[in-house]
Amino acid sequence: MTSRRHILKTLTSLCLLAAAIGGTAVQAQTAAFPSKPLRFVVPFPPGSGTDTSARYFAKKLTEMTGQTVVVDNKPGANGFIAVRAVQSAPADGYTVFVGSNSTLAVNAALFKSLPYDPVADFAPLTMMMRAAALLIVPGQSDYKTVADLVAAAKAKPGQLNYGAGSAGYQLMAEAFNDATRIQAVHVPFKGASEVVSAVTAGTVQFAFAEMTSAQEMVKAGKLRALAFASEQRSPTLPAVPTANEAGLPGFTAYTWVGAMVSSKTPKAETDKLASLFTAIERLPETREFYERLGAEVMNGGPEEMRAFQAAEIKLWKRIATSAKVELQ
Repeated sequence: MTSRRHILKTLTSLCLLAAAIGGTAVQAQTAAFPSKPLRFVVPFPPGSGTDTSARYFAKKLTEMTGQTVVVDNKPGANGFIAVRAVQSAPADGYTVFVGSNSTLAVNAALFKSLPYDPVADFAPLTMMMRAAALLIVPGQSDYKTVADLVAAAKAKPGQLNYGAGSAGYQLMAEAFNDATRIQAVHVPFKGASEVVSAVTAGTVQFAFAEMTSAQEMVKAGKLRALAFASEQRSPTLPAVPTANEAGLPGFTAYTWVGAMVSSKTPKAETDKLASLFTAIERLPETREFYERLGAEVMNGGPEEMRAFQAAEIKLWKRIATSAKVELQ
């Protein structure tokens, strides 16, 4: 009996020792994370506000950790291609999804069913930035004001086209169509840069575009901005009226960018990434970087981002219903 008790005591001690060693190993692994290159998956091509944000945060994360961060652009299919790439990668914290209002909120309002759940399939890290949209037309367009554009659309129902590089911009334009009671036809593109090029060339008559991708073309006269969809004028384009000043009372439209990982990622790695992203977000130079682009940094960690995402999904579902947008 004494021998049996001794054996059981020894086994118990060994189990406790193994657990301690395992716990220490996990702590060491977490402390060392990240210990190899990371990948940021972006659902839009280079030139978009989402891509610009990903590249800025990638640079800062490399500076903070010493690890290379690769930005992997996977545009098209309403962001589904990029989401699939994240879902198929190991859920170890080394693959980060840098998404936007389109992939993380608006798609939930535009599609009858999605191949992913923007809430359940992702664990939020931090919000990154937001930017009010510009209503743009070609630089040599006959439309000098919002009233000119609306009058032309009403005179030719269904003959004017608008471009949209994502689901978010499509809903912005549909909300505009609903507010002004016009009928304009949606022409899809893979991202903001394609939309800006299409409007510049006159392929489409108007679009809502990211300030970050359109403002330099506006300054150069290749695009004309009819309105800035914010409560206040932009300091980088002060001559452009707000939507309210342009005859669209109460009309606002913002895009935003946030970082997430697969919800299957271990909590320790998720928390470490969240702290790193939040630290970058709070840098004074990050605020200055976005201000130069006509955008603003968004503060908030995982909890704030989750609450914000839920509110955005609710908002865009309401807009889609109000504008009578046919679900895809």
